[in-house]
Amino acid sequence: MEFHQLRYFLKAAELRNFTQAAAECFISQPSLSQQIIKLEQELGQPLFERSARGVELTESGKLLRGRAEQIVTLVDQARREITDDGETGQLAIGAIPTIAPYFLPEIVRRFREVVPRVTLKVHEDVTEQCLKKVQTGEWDLAIVALPVRIEHLEVEPLFDEDLWLAVPPGHRLAGTEEVSFEELEHENLLLLGEAHCLTEHVAQYCRKQDAAPLETGRLAQLTTIQELVSRGQGVSFIPNMCKIADSQRDSRRDSQKESGTGCVYLPLQGERPQRTIALVWNSYRYQTQLLKRALEFIRQWPSAR
Repeated sequence: MEFHQLRYFLKAAELRNFTQAAAECFISQPSLSQQIIKLEQELGQPLFERSARGVELTESGKLLRGRAEQIVTLVDQARREITDDGETGQLAIGAIPTIAPYFLPEIVRRFREVVPRVTLKVHEDVTEQCLKKVQTGEWDLAIVALPVRIEHLEVEPLFDEDLWLAVPPGHRLAGTEEVSFEELEHENLLLLGEAHCLTEHVAQYCRKQDAAPLETGRLAQLTTIQELVSRGQGVSFIPNMCKIADSQRDSRRDSQKESGTGCVYLPLQGERPQRTIALVWNSYRYQTQLLKRALEFIRQWPSAR
């Protein structure tokens, strides 16, 4: 039994798909399948039930998964402790899709200037997967939006962020200084899919108003929502960091022939919708000097003050 075989096995068990697991392990699908077969032959038991829809763990596979996770964790922790100088090593950072493109790139760039020899792996996933990967140690830290419903993780709020109402140019509300919620009663509201926590933040805000605008779609990306809004297909609630990025694209339009989405962003009257951005890491795992530097660096980031 070889260590890399356990990594391949765990990734296949997580994704329930050999092709996807191979891609994440940076090997070919036949190579991963061959290593799994060798593992099964050595143990004398099938580890996966294979079907056209993917793979599922057998009872033997479930038993091995628990042991393999312990082995991989111990080896990774030993490696970190031995090589922990705060200047070199690898750091895996993740964020949810409504934060990652707006908050992570500049942080990654600046952190690499401070610690140039570090290998940074940047990931993006929905909240549930972010928390799971931090909990298991696959990622060192994640940036998410509260609330966080999982045990054994440290959660540190960074800052509160307003959500803005996005409407198309020429919309009846476009020139309004502040919009009352009642004026949205018959608007088509575009939202992200249910896996995205931003949708729940919007839903909670609507429930506080004892009403809900008409929903017309669940989408996967904020950029898609912004484009639909700009073309008059509905309205939406957009995080401030996304609004800022859109405005910056607008400001570069003349010199670089690049434009923003063309949305008009408006504040809501009274209690405005917000979300809280937070750092999440697993304090039960060994805290490398590199991780501690990254946490402190993000805490000091201007947006987090």
